[in-house]
Amino acid sequence: MSGTSEGPTPAADLIRLAVTESNSEPSPGTGEPPYSAAFSAAPLGMAVVDREGLVAGANPALADLLGTPPGELAGSVAADLVDLASDARTWHAYLEVLRGRQARLRCTRRLKHPDGHSLWAQVTVAPLPGVERGGVLLSVADVSGHRELQARLRHLQMHDPVTRLPNRTLFFERLSAALEAESYDESGTTGRIGLCYLDLDGFKAINDTLGNRIGDGLLAAVAERLTRCAEEAGYARSSPPLVARLGGDEFALLVEDSTGTEQLADLAESVLEALRAPFDLSGRRLSVSASIGVVERQAAGTTPNALMQAADTTLYWAKADGKDRWTLFDPERNAHLITRQALAATLRPAIERGEFALEYQPLVSMEDGRLRGVEALVRWNHPQFGVLAPNRFIGLAEEDGSIVPLGRWILETACRQARAWQLTHPDEPPIFVSVNVAVRQVWDSDLVADVARILDETELAPHLLQLELTESAVMGSAGRPLQDLQALSDMGVRIAIDDFGTGYSNLAYLSRLPVSVLKLDGSFVRGFQYESDNSAAVPPNPADEVVVEAMIQLAHRLGLTVTAECVETLAQASRLRRIGCDTGQGWLYSRPVPPDRISELLGVRV
Repeated sequence: MSGTSEGPTPAADLIRLAVTESNSEPSPGTGEPPYSAAFSAAPLGMAVVDREGLVAGANPALADLLGTPPGELAGSVAADLVDLASDARTWHAYLEVLRGRQARLRCTRRLKHPDGHSLWAQVTVAPLPGVERGGVLLSVADVSGHRELQARLRHLQMHDPVTRLPNRTLFFERLSAALEAESYDESGTTGRIGLCYLDLDGFKAINDTLGNRIGDGLLAAVAERLTRCAEEAGYARSSPPLVARLGGDEFALLVEDSTGTEQLADLAESVLEALRAPFDLSGRRLSVSASIGVVERQAAGTTPNALMQAADTTLYWAKADGKDRWTLFDPERNAHLITRQALAATLRPAIERGEFALEYQPLVSMEDGRLRGVEALVRWNHPQFGVLAPNRFIGLAEEDGSIVPLGRWILETACRQARAWQLTHPDEPPIFVSVNVAVRQVWDSDLVADVARILDETELAPHLLQLELTESAVMGSAGRPLQDLQALSDMGVRIAIDDFGTGYSNLAYLSRLPVSVLKLDGSFVRGFQYESDNSAAVPPNPADEVVVEAMIQLAHRLGLTVTAECVETLAQASRLRRIGCDTGQGWLYSRPVPPDRISELLGVRV
């Protein structure tokens, strides 16, 4: 501890004149100065030190404390007796007190007793006012008991009572110290740090059903196995990983001066293996597994919060990937997650700011190659990430409910555009517009009322609007969704099943749905194309054509039309036409384009 300037010690007032015999009258009958007897009998170890730093006199209590005969203390170098020269700051403060330029020095020192034991001593050095020749009073108090009590209290404060492992407070203390520059700037260190952050799979169910006593016993047993894994992972050039319980069923293994991801992966694998063995607790045999997030990186530039955030994210990945596994932090995956969160946070305001636009992909008649309709596809003109396709944000919109206002805007914009094409090209047969609808739009809004209002406001005929729902959504429809689909169909709106053939494919149920169009998933169509356009091309699998032809024939028997998605080659289009497909959609005809490009395609063979 460094020197401090504080008030006088109690001993100073008692004996500050004891050393100035010329200024004191002897005590009656003793021949000693008045305060000499008090100095000798005081239980606090004390010595008078002259201006040269030598002991002028010491009391028996100090001799006993230091384990030195009283007669040998006089003339000793006071600083050596209590180790004041061991650090520069304390030594400088001591010299300032000796010279009268500092009021006081107080510090704590660990002293070695001649019999071998150590003790903690509080050392105080203070001037002796009124002493002509100058000097200071050195007092030494044994505070070993107090230090031991402090250590015990700190241990209780810094350790988990259930597992006896370091707790969250001590873990972060160690982590912060490991990330300080001086910790890894020393030669011979790797300058890297690693962390295995884990929690137990299914622990809550065990704790809730069997009670806290069994739960705590399981946590203690897990802690023992983790500690054993850490000890086995220790190697000659560093100490074993620190094992800590961070709370609940969360544990951490901190590897300071790590050698790379391989070391962390080995540690994580050994932990998983150790925890897979059953636990025997109070006559019960329990099995538990763990999910572990692993992070390993350079210590420079890393903060405790950044490391823990990465570990927490990676632990979530391990859980999402199936549990009972470890997952290594992936910066690219994390960047994608951060982007996704940023998009989710700005989605609703973006709708209000008008950052969305529609493009349209032609739906072409397989018979004559003319435009029959278009599918409206939304794009997000994001100010930071550029133009985003629907797969980047539609899932987010469905999760947070913003798909309802966004879907309503798409529907209104698409219908208004379809009516505009009809008015600007009165001599051409009107084309229909197809709009994707999420199931949440049916549940969270009055879709039937919205469609009726929009058709009325835009003056678009109902048969020129087609609503697309995915096969999994339509095939599982019951109650309100089915009623809404029926109401829309009765209104004259076309209902299409998107990506048909990839979901339930419940053909019996299909006959009872108000559906007018099937859109074959692109995976079927891709199976039609040759490997190349030259004469040596390998012919396609005939089974693909048989399956698609059967679906088309079934749809036609049910009174449905069929659209093939992802048509990219003339060979695909030719074969689809031959087996009776009604319309096609894909890059062979056009990519999604702005509205003015669709105007150019009206009345032309695509």
